[in-house]
Amino acid sequence: MKLSDIGEFGLISEIASASSPGPGRVVGIGDDCAVMPRNDGFDTLVSTDMLVEDVHFILDDIPPELLGWKSASVNISDIAAMGGQPEAAFLSFALPETLSLDYIRAFLDGFRKALDCFGLSLLGGDTTSSPDKLSISVTVIGHCKSGTARLRSGALPGDLVCVTGCLGDSAAGLRIILEGLPRSGPSSELVLRHYRPQPRVNQGLLLSTCPGVHAMMDISDGIASDLVHILKASHLSARIDLGNIPLSGELLSVCSENGWNPLEFALEGGEDYELLFTIDSQSEAGLAIPHTIVGQLFSGESGKVDWLGNGADHTDFQYKGYTHF
Repeated sequence: MKLSDIGEFGLISEIASASSPGPGRVVGIGDDCAVMPRNDGFDTLVSTDMLVEDVHFILDDIPPELLGWKSASVNISDIAAMGGQPEAAFLSFALPETLSLDYIRAFLDGFRKALDCFGLSLLGGDTTSSPDKLSISVTVIGHCKSGTARLRSGALPGDLVCVTGCLGDSAAGLRIILEGLPRSGPSSELVLRHYRPQPRVNQGLLLSTCPGVHAMMDISDGIASDLVHILKASHLSARIDLGNIPLSGELLSVCSENGWNPLEFALEGGEDYELLFTIDSQSEAGLAIPHTIVGQLFSGESGKVDWLGNGADHTDFQYKGYTHF
């Protein structure tokens, strides 16, 4: 059987089935971070991720400083998604000999700027040679108060489905890059959103203080995919109003100009790194951070999403997010 036959998440399930469950309240594979309890009233959060040339970035296009920023930020976002405070990072490289020292210095400058922005220290890592492509692996460690990490499995029937920010900008930025379209005005903003994501650390910390927030994750593979992770972990279904999906003016402008469907970017594109969370209606009414209600959770078929509104119902149609296989 090929990897394409089981898909990325089927592979993750295979890995999880071969893993030993953690002791006590340890949370392992299946959430944005591993959660390891401590004896001082806090839990340690750990996340690791890889970026591979020609899979996650085009080396000749992205400036090295922005690649450094993005490499740190996509991992910091995982800590934010658990409602945690990031503390430290570890950086590992597989470097082709063709890269110059100036390139590495510019990359490290961008990486350091992201760490400084969110209060992290670089504590170590590893370097090795690569025969061809640049590969980057980052591990980020953070913490949260004991038992307050927002897991995907915590959603409840009746919860509202909410997101921070706008969706689809990053995916549209990638489309502009891949098609070699002009980068001016709104297009340049979308490309920057793809290359310079903003982890929602402060929003995640605030959401973690609200008892009515039951589940949370960041939107890395598109809400159509990421929401299903919450639904399956919590054994729920959802109804999403397509008319409520938040779209930026820049996205609408560029899509109108090029004849693109903005919802495809918003639902399936990924790499927005906004927060997707579920919250009870009473708590949502008093929530101080900007957000958009896009749907609601129900008891029913685990993982099923009904896409409603926007001129037509899509109860039998399933959008799909990004997958590596």
